[in-house]
Amino acid sequence: MLQIFYDSQDFFLLKELEKSGPKRGVISQSVKDVVQSLVDDDLVFKDKIGTSVYFWSLPSCAGNQLRNIHRKLDSDLQGSKKRYAELVEQCNTLKKGREESDEREEALDELKAIEAKYNELKDEVGQYAENDPAIFEAMKKAIEVAHASANRWTDNIFTLRQWCSNNFPQAKEQLDHLYNEVGITDDFDYLELPAVSPVCPVEDQMPEGNL
Repeated sequence: MLQIFYDSQDFFLLKELEKSGPKRGVISQSVKDVVQSLVDDDLVFKDKIGTSVYFWSLPSCAGNQLRNIHRKLDSDLQGSKKRYAELVEQCNTLKKGREESDEREEALDELKAIEAKYNELKDEVGQYAENDPAIFEAMKKAIEVAHASANRWTDNIFTLRQWCSNNFPQAKEQLDHLYNEVGITDDFDYLELPAVSPVCPVEDQMPEGNL
């Protein structure tokens, strides 16, 4: 398709390119997509004049495009080389003072021991998370909210049962059967919130020898 433009160095309508494309081995149905891809790559230019869209490309345009691409790639390459040199220098700087030695090995072993002890203490603290006063208070409040919600719905159910009894007294037996099916039995009642003992601080639960 580019050769069509280069040989003629003229302006074309799309329908003209669709006629010339097959002569260059590009089937007519693909000409539009091929030309658009060339436009996207800035190898072919297009402009609307009146109601018609014209396409054109000159060998010099392609040369300029390739030269621009070359300059960009060359600039990227130089930037990458500079960054590589900086990283190499930084790596060499970081290596100073870290040469293999008995002191270094001893320090690394000590660091590993400290990390192992830290993880051990972290796991031990996690075992007492359930007794965290803040977590306990949050759970307590959540229980109170759930309890209030449950009793509010219980109150709604009692109100609905009373309304049904008042408005449909003749259906008492059917209503009772319906209540039993959905779990509203004779022992259905408001929930009582059990008393919850406060949690002692963790240090109060640990033997004196561990303090």
